[in-house]
Amino acid sequence: MTARISYRLAVIAALAAGSTVLSGCASLGGGGKKTETAYVARDVESLYMAAKERLDRGDAKIAAALFDEVERQHPYSPWARRAQLMSAFSYYVRRDYTQAIQSAQRFLSIHPGNKDAPYAYYLIGLCYYEQINDVDRDQKITQQALTALTEVRRRYPDSQYAADARLKIDLVNDHLAGKEMEIGRFYEKTGYWTAAQIRFQNVIDDYQTTSHAPEALYRLTETSLALGIPLEAKKYAAVLGANYPGSKWYEKAYDLIGDYAPQELAKAN
Repeated sequence: MTARISYRLAVIAALAAGSTVLSGCASLGGGGKKTETAYVARDVESLYMAAKERLDRGDAKIAAALFDEVERQHPYSPWARRAQLMSAFSYYVRRDYTQAIQSAQRFLSIHPGNKDAPYAYYLIGLCYYEQINDVDRDQKITQQALTALTEVRRRYPDSQYAADARLKIDLVNDHLAGKEMEIGRFYEKTGYWTAAQIRFQNVIDDYQTTSHAPEALYRLTETSLALGIPLEAKKYAAVLGANYPGSKWYEKAYDLIGDYAPQELAKAN
């Protein structure tokens, strides 16, 4: 209830700046009791421009409320469609990501084929992307960012938003790979070699183009030796050397193989 009251106050405050006001007060039954001040609804173009002016001045909160008011007062106007998306953008600017996503999704549900649909999808992706947490925290929001950005690339591969979506997808994948590595290193440190290998293998299978792939191959070499399967360790080290010959991880893997499994590997050769 408080949020609803605040929203209406924000709208009233913004409208009062430029709207026509019936400021006179009426008396009821001669008792001198004043009625509430009544505000006349504004025409759609003036209301929209007032919202845009607020946004241009950096007052995204009032702007979002005014854009919402455009749709409320003039739901069938072409301006209402434009205001829906501007409302979503205004919420994004003030980092009210939940409301921005809801507004953009509502726009898409009503106008799925609109020329601005690619931007609406992109805005949803941005809202999730900017909420990505550190790798030591839950990565649900990161997965949502990946899904939303992938949708932009899939639906509108030739749009102006696709290139940035691809770049952000690479960064998101690197982040998710980092999470897998963090969990894998924890398992390895605590002696759960098989559990660690599963995490490192996930990086190779799902995120092989990320910056974490060389270390994942090294860790697979390391855990294979710990599990007593030196031939597997040699296989991973060989893949590491073939793909990242100048990597510090290959140098470490090479030294590791030489230190811990020279006899077994000699027999294999």
